[in-house]
Amino acid sequence: MTKHIFVTGGVVSSLGKGLTSASIGMLLERRGLRIRMQKMDPYINVDPGTMSPYQHGEVYVLDDGSETDLDLGHYERFTNSPLTRDSNYTTGKIYQSVIHKERRGEYLGQTVQVIPHITNEIKRAITKLAEPDVDVVITEIGGTVGDIESLPFLEAIRQLSLDLGRENCLYIHLTLVPYLRAADELKTKPTQHSVGQLRQIGIQPDLLICRTEKPLSRDLRAKVGLFCNVPPECVIEEQDKTFSIYEVPLSLVEHGLDELIVRKLNLKCGALDLESWHELLHRIRNPKNEISIAVVGKYVELRDSYKSIYEALDHAGIALQTVVRIERLHSERVDREGADRLLAGVDGLLVPGGFGERGIEGKIHAIRYAREKGIPFFGICLGMQCAVIEFARNVAGFEHAHSTEFAKDTPHPVICLLDEQRMITDKGGTMRLGAYPAVLLEGSRAAAAYEREISERHRHRYEFNLAYRDALERSGMKVTGTSQDGKLVEIVELPDHPWFLAVQFHPEFKSQPTRPHPLFQAFVAAAVQRRLARTASPQG
Repeated sequence: MTKHIFVTGGVVSSLGKGLTSASIGMLLERRGLRIRMQKMDPYINVDPGTMSPYQHGEVYVLDDGSETDLDLGHYERFTNSPLTRDSNYTTGKIYQSVIHKERRGEYLGQTVQVIPHITNEIKRAITKLAEPDVDVVITEIGGTVGDIESLPFLEAIRQLSLDLGRENCLYIHLTLVPYLRAADELKTKPTQHSVGQLRQIGIQPDLLICRTEKPLSRDLRAKVGLFCNVPPECVIEEQDKTFSIYEVPLSLVEHGLDELIVRKLNLKCGALDLESWHELLHRIRNPKNEISIAVVGKYVELRDSYKSIYEALDHAGIALQTVVRIERLHSERVDREGADRLLAGVDGLLVPGGFGERGIEGKIHAIRYAREKGIPFFGICLGMQCAVIEFARNVAGFEHAHSTEFAKDTPHPVICLLDEQRMITDKGGTMRLGAYPAVLLEGSRAAAAYEREISERHRHRYEFNLAYRDALERSGMKVTGTSQDGKLVEIVELPDHPWFLAVQFHPEFKSQPTRPHPLFQAFVAAAVQRRLARTASPQG
């Protein structure tokens, strides 16, 4: 029978439940187990697709077109668990399903209530992943114990221990043990209160993972265990990692977490194989080069807004044993202060995706600087569109060229709305979403990087206007990747530039620490070459 692990959080939000859940999944996979992962989010949005990056961080897109929580990015970076739209449920999605059933008359006149109808729908969503070939389903419950929004999800996972048998369910609670610097003490009271709230709901955690700034002494672990009704050996320390998030799984192994899970769930599995992960950490700890990459975007104030971008750059750096220093520059600042001042000395420029007109001109100025100075440039989604606009204006001679997203009356709409988007009015889940194959031009940088057919994930409404393709190609911008029917432009390059490539899709979503995305690796390699050439030059 498929086993279930439920990961909850207490004390404060943003403790890293997603990273911890992903680490647990990775450790179980490295013992030969087949896992599935999912997250339950308590907000009422049907999905995060319409939420501001300032509030929620990036929207993580799956192959099937699902717009999901950014924690699913951790799941894919750490594990091989297949993720689909069933891997992320929200309160809105659950209620939407229940209301549709009520409208169809499926409840046969019953009064529809949170218990049992909402909780049954949540349980159905969880057990749906328990297929015959799955050993363990790991379900992360978003939010913090004590939040009113999380109560239906916590009630549902409480009921599942009765439905499936307590021996088939494991509850892991992640809490904070804060350090008070003035008193030079770690405080366990917040954890005690958090577990107390969980027990009032009817859930007794089997394992406690304690986020902490300082190591937990044996006495503190015993104290936590005593007040939380958990054996001291089941109180696991997870000390803050300032070096790399990829240290987290090894830290959990050092405290015996994988062995405890295997024993408590009576899992039949092999020994833990972390050889490739140790090699990964060795490469991180022993870099040979260091480069700086400027990321010029609209949402750089919040790191999670471009979470997968930063991780993909790190993955490429790991493969090349290179420290990638990221300079996050707001595109409006580039517009105000000038690209010459802010980008001088960087080894590469990346312009990521985004929506809305604010900051567009700053991105265009930054791209022009990189093009004219020979700085390696990588444009993603809106970054590609800005590269096309910049080239059309300043090289091809199309004055005032723009995107119809920002200037509907532009005389040269080099970027325009996709045909299938013209009659759409709803915002949620209506963009070009998910994985689509592309055809690469032989001999291009893209083809050299991939060395295979590609399928990449998309999230956009606007596209390269094919009416301008011939004119832009005559001016030196080459289309090196298209959709299979040739009607959509996926990749553009400047062959006469040291490394200038932009894509309409989101390659960052398919990068892993042990398998960096080929375009990110090629971009970082070009930045390394620029740094080495500059340091070897007498002018520096």
